[in-house]
Order: sequence, then structure tokens, then C-alpha cells
Amino acid sequence: MQVHRGSASWNPSLQPVLTIGNFDGVHRGHRALVARTREIAAARGAPACVYTFDPAPVQVLRPDKAPPRVQSLDDKLALLAGLGIDHAIVEPFDRTFARQEPADFARGVLAGRLGAQALVLGWDFRFGRGRGGTVEGMREWLDIPVLQVEAIVEDGAPISSTRIRALIAEGAVAGAARLLGRSHLLRGTVVHGQARGRTLGFPTANISPTTALLPPYGVYAVRVERDGARLPGVANLGRRPTFGPRDEGLEVHLIDWSGDLYGEDLAVELVARIRGEHSFDGPEALVRQIRADVATARELLA
Repeated sequence: MQVHRGSASWNPSLQPVLTIGNFDGVHRGHRALVARTREIAAARGAPACVYTFDPAPVQVLRPDKAPPRVQSLDDKLALLAGLGIDHAIVEPFDRTFARQEPADFARGVLAGRLGAQALVLGWDFRFGRGRGGTVEGMREWLDIPVLQVEAIVEDGAPISSTRIRALIAEGAVAGAARLLGRSHLLRGTVVHGQARGRTLGFPTANISPTTALLPPYGVYAVRVERDGARLPGVANLGRRPTFGPRDEGLEVHLIDWSGDLYGEDLAVELVARIRGEHSFDGPEALVRQIRADVATARELLA
């Protein structure tokens, strides 16, 4: 997939089939949108293109109410590439861009600067100043096909990034995974810690997560992506209070694995929540609980 930083770098003669949105999480609803875009593009012999924004509009227009992103821009683009999108245009979003009238944006940017020959839009699509742009408006302003994809419904409600954030915020990572179509990822670099886990018989990789959207503190069954493999593990997110409060961190114990991970950038898949974070009376009680957590993680990941 070719990534274009801004619509000014785009060649309108490519005449793409275009889909538009934030695509935060690239969840199952987004995947349906991408699949329809690819289908129409293939039928027309055109490239399939995603038009997205960075930062997200809400981060610019209402920064005090902007939710944490489900994933980074790089992770979003990697997922879109894996779904077979040919081009992604990442438009820098600022207040000047936001002040465009919807009709001007449709005609000047989508039809003019991008040369779209067809649009594929989501069920909740709104855009432009005051969110005044609608699918009906697009059909009025543009002389190209404008298709709308229906919502993907799970548990009686449309899948959305908002629902996914809410589930992760309450620790329901397995429920979030059903909407995402994969487990939520935490990323970070392995750093040196106090080697406390090794002295207890459960060596851990210490990570300072860079992912913005974190679940509540606690213990989770996880898988870790490394060298093309997905290794089972158990992770503690929090401040590890048994030996005194410390800075927030993620400790990951890989089950039945040994080796040196220092300096590696790891992606940790949150598969299921095992329990909340607790303080224990001492090392012996903590070791008993870790053994139980590892056994639970084995069952959940089997």
C-alpha cells in the first residue's frame, strides 16, 4: 500500500474508488467498508483508496473531549494495507481545513484534488463544517456513484470505535476483541526492571506502554507477537503494589519460554482479563497467586 501525506501529493488522474473516515481501530465495521471499496474498485479497474485524517478531527476541534486513540497511525495503516487497500491518503487536519463548507470539500477536494470516480461511505458518515455533510449531500454535489454500507451489528448495536473504547476502559478486552475482529494491542519497548519476577521464578519483560488506550490495572492473559510467532503469556498492568508503589508499567511473563528480550519492541495482545491488581502479604502469597494466574492463562489461551 502506498501512503500519501496529504491530498496535495495525490495524482488525481488515478481516479480512485474512495472511502473516507478516521478508521480508528480498523474494526469489523471498517473492514466491511474496505471490502466494499475493494469490490467496487476491482469492478471498475480502479485503485482502492482510503482517505483519513491525522490528527483525528475531534483532537483538533474538541481537544478537552478527545478520547484516546484505539491505535497509532502506523498500526492503522498497517491493518489497512493487510486488508488490500492500494493507497492511503493521510490528510493533516487543522482548524483551517475544518472550516470548509461541506459542498466545497466535496467538489474541491474529493472530486477535484483527489479525482474520485466513486465513493463508499459508512452508515454514520458525516463530514465538514458543523458535520453538515451527509451521504444525501454527496449525491447532490457530486456526479459520481455514492454508495453507503450498512452497519455491522453485534449484541444489538452497531460496531463503533466508541463502543470498543468503552469496553476496553472497563477491562472487557474479550468483548472488545469481538468488535475489533482481533485482540487489542499494547505496544512498547522492553526495558530493565528490578528483576523481581526472576527472583520469584517468573521472569518478566518490563514494558512502558506507548499505546494511548489502556485497560484498567490488573492481570491479563496475553499473546506476544515475536519473530512471526504468537507466544502465550500472562501480564500485569499497573503499579505492582506488593513491593511498594512504582511507576505504571506492563510486566509480561511468557509461558514456557526463556530468552533475552531487552531492547525489543513488542506487541502484546490482550486476550482476556483474569483479575484486578492486588497487594499481597508477601512474596509467598504473590507466588501462589502468580501460579494460579499462569494456570488460568493457559486455559484461556489453549
